[in-house]
Amino acid sequence: MRRPNPLRLAAIAAVGALTLGACGSSSTTPSGSGSTAPGGMKVPDLKPLDKLGTAEGKVSVLAWPGYVEDGSNDPKVDWISDFEKASGCEVSVKTFGTSDEAVQLMRTGQYDVVSASGDATLRLIAAGDVEPINTSLLKNYGDIFESLKMQKHNSVNGVAYGAPHGRGANLLMYRTDLVSPAPDSWAAVFDNVGGQKGKVTAYDSPIYIADAALYLMKTKPDLGIKNPYALDEKQLAAAVDLLKAQKANVGEYWSDYLKQIQAFKAGTSTVGTTWQVIVNVAKGEGAKVEAVLPKEGATGWSDTWMLSAKSQAKTCGYLLIDHLTSPKANAAIAEYFGEAPGNKKACAETADKNHCATFHAEDEAYFSQVWYWNTPIEACLDGRTDVKCTDYATWTKAWTEIRG
Repeated sequence: MRRPNPLRLAAIAAVGALTLGACGSSSTTPSGSGSTAPGGMKVPDLKPLDKLGTAEGKVSVLAWPGYVEDGSNDPKVDWISDFEKASGCEVSVKTFGTSDEAVQLMRTGQYDVVSASGDATLRLIAAGDVEPINTSLLKNYGDIFESLKMQKHNSVNGVAYGAPHGRGANLLMYRTDLVSPAPDSWAAVFDNVGGQKGKVTAYDSPIYIADAALYLMKTKPDLGIKNPYALDEKQLAAAVDLLKAQKANVGEYWSDYLKQIQAFKAGTSTVGTTWQVIVNVAKGEGAKVEAVLPKEGATGWSDTWMLSAKSQAKTCGYLLIDHLTSPKANAAIAEYFGEAPGNKKACAETADKNHCATFHAEDEAYFSQVWYWNTPIEACLDGRTDVKCTDYATWTKAWTEIRG
């Protein structure tokens, strides 16, 4: 099994302390004039680009580490240089460590394109920081998996706000020699910890509240949870109570790739949430681990390439987004980063011919069980209009209380 590039792991480790994927404490309640989406979310009236013009000569990108590589980190890892030559668009890249950081940077208007995770996209849309995408201008859009398009995190009112990039699930990893029987449920980290007290590991981010909500959605139907990112005050309180109870069993809240691997190798962590790429690396280093998508399903992520509404390089922006979602580039990114590619033709382009099988890229039944990260907002994402749901600022405050 091919291991991710060490430079990629080093990049993740460097930003790990910033809590990957976490949002900050700023309010996430949508506001502003424009059209109203189902549930009451306001979105500005922005129009997509009508047609491509002359390439502007340069384009600036905000991206997760490993998404936009031009060979400067590793000469063997480069899917940008040829694009620059062919398009005439010089690419500059700034990487970020959290979704909140990406949101704040996009609001400066200094960047043209961003790789936004689902816990950032609605904030960017509601604030008018990104604009709708004219998908007819993207040659590769038709080859993107249909299940990634027009999701609640990357579309509003039937309008696309970006091109899906890739996806992954948050899995349950366990030490095969120390955890018996093999777990098949999130109960292993919540209600049925057993002999693993003090050795449970959990993702260190407010978005982890959704993991608890998903478990409660399946095990406590009387709470009425229909979407783990749409929690009213009572439902949020139940998730928080579950996580506060879990804390007594948690040995480590992780955000650092490499530290989680070392903890599982040492046995100080034996069961908890993880990513497939971490499982692959841990196994490659001799750790006795396996991972499972639990019977309740799981949370996960699907990233989207989005275009700044303030961009002065929209033609180059479209050309770059189209390139990054093309089969060869998408395959290269997916392998380097460790995820399922978004373009269905990318699977034929991976160096490791087992990559798409390992990451379940073509397994829609698998991903039908995954709730992609989304930004909790007051307009309930499950469609309820008789109550207000809790927003990410509330979740962030709750997470601080949980962590103590």
